[in-house]
Amino acid sequence: MSIFTVSAQKEDQLKEKMESLKIREEDIEESFIRSSGKGGQHVNKTSTCVYLKHLPTGIEVKCQEERSQALNRYRARVILTKKIEQLVRGKESEEIQRIEKIRRQKRKRSKRAKEKMLAEKKITSEKKRLRGPVGEKGY
Repeated sequence: MSIFTVSAQKEDQLKEKMESLKIREEDIEESFIRSSGKGGQHVNKTSTCVYLKHLPTGIEVKCQEERSQALNRYRARVILTKKIEQLVRGKESEEIQRIEKIRRQKRKRSKRAKEKMLAEKKITSEKKRLRGPVGEKGY
């Protein structure tokens, strides 16, 4: 039977990831806190916020994204495994690779690359201008 209210496939993937990083359930201290914010009476009456602490590393995670405690338990474990992976694998971790990719994409273009890009844009705009009606070519 499934512990969380997610698909068995996702649950198995999480277990495999935790095993590969040598994260044991016994090393995780879990407690439930009453959530705050959106969700109305349901959130105010039940302890849906999940707090996890990984005892060997001291990493703490708090998750109150969903109204369901089971889903929050799953999400908190996913976040915890990502944080531990980042700590263990450092440069090779998926999260750091993703952040580096975004950083490269946002990096300012070199002057030469910018000039080349602007020249191509100018050519394209000229082509489009010439495609217009005959009377508006500026003759």
